[in-house]
Amino acid sequence: MPDTSASTMHVHITNLLGLLGFVILWLGLVECSKILLKTFRKDPLIGWSIGPFGVSTLFLSKPSTRFILLSTLIPSLLSAGILYLGLFTSLPSPLLLPHNGWLILAVLLIGILITNLGDWFSALRDLRYPLWGEARILRNIQLLRASCASIHFTPFGHSYLREHFDSNPSELLRAL
Repeated sequence: MPDTSASTMHVHITNLLGLLGFVILWLGLVECSKILLKTFRKDPLIGWSIGPFGVSTLFLSKPSTRFILLSTLIPSLLSAGILYLGLFTSLPSPLLLPHNGWLILAVLLIGILITNLGDWFSALRDLRYPLWGEARILRNIQLLRASCASIHFTPFGHSYLREHFDSNPSELLRAL
């Protein structure tokens, strides 16, 4: 009789708190990498927001194609790297997973989709329909308001809104 136990995949959670800590660390490191990449932009910062989909920034000018691609590729690679190191290497892991090539690929792709799918859609939108100036600011504010994000404006953002829209942030947010 053939051995069927080798063909079945068993996933064992060895440490539930360790798994929760690993997931929080993984998501936190990916989000920190996104924030760090945004700090490398030399454009004037209008504002920033914190919402259910992470931290977002509002810059005045349209980012370069290179910056758009790098700011989506680097967090995706970091996400896959953290998952691979945490789940498939000899490091102590909160999950025991079989080292099957297809399973590794599936876990890494699902992890990238969880952490970076919205960023890839935003990058495709920015590459296909580039906006800059007032149109970019208004579109981003509308998208952030729709996601119930808390929007905060910098001192430069306050002066920019006063000059270009003749309003303050609270008036503009009510109007949108």
